Amino acid sequence: MLQQTQAHRVIPKWHAFVSAYATPAQCADAALGDVLELWLGLGYPRRARNLQMAAQQICALGEFPRTLDGLLALPGVGAYTARAVLAFAFEIDAAVVDTNIARVYARVGGVSLTARQVQAAADNALPVGYSWEWNQCLMDLGATLCRPLNPACGTCPLEPQCTWRGVGDDPAIGSAGVSTRQSRFAGSDRQGRGRLMKAVADGPVPVPQLAHAMGWPDQHERAGRVAATLVADGLVVLDNQWYRHP
Repeated sequence: MLQQTQAHRVIPKWHAFVSAYATPAQCADAALGDVLELWLGLGYPRRARNLQMAAQQICALGEFPRTLDGLLALPGVGAYTARAVLAFAFEIDAAVVDTNIARVYARVGGVSLTARQVQAAADNALPVGYSWEWNQCLMDLGATLCRPLNPACGTCPLEPQCTWRGVGDDPAIGSAGVSTRQSRFAGSDRQGRGRLMKAVADGPVPVPQLAHAMGWPDQHERAGRVAATLVADGLVVLDNQWYRHP
């Protein structure tokens, strides 16, 4: 839920989701439409579909994976999520790389890093037996001191060994894992997708009303194209000239 979504928007959704689906089996057995409806407001609904597919796979396995390869095999789980689960849920040694941590390693090293390089740097620096604490500290360091703008280099505990120290071109810019500004949401295809998801949650939408439901009353071709992506993703069903929840 926290992927590309601010924490204050996630917290109430998290509590509602866990209340509705306290176990993988409860999520796996739910109708996808119900899962998507509970997800409304968070955006990127493919995450909800992947979460349910992961729950179904966990149920088929009979247990929650506790290895990196096992977690990476779950739908929607990538390098960051897999290592975060290992480190924070199971307290197994794993070096997490989120946008804050990637920025720290690029600046300390003084060079822009590829995804493989930043993960290797994180793996090499990880103190055995302190994975939970180490990752938490690095995340907080990047969020509060080694910030994207106006970093507090003078009070940073890594300042003595940092190559950059806030002088010259920032090596974190363009480095793998370091987030960039998202494209404008207002008027975007993402906004139209979200509007249609919300509309079908209230009831089926007839094809002639599609563009209006997506907020583009005069852009029928665009509405059809964007709606087709939701259908392809399995998030909306086109059934006899009606768009509805799966």
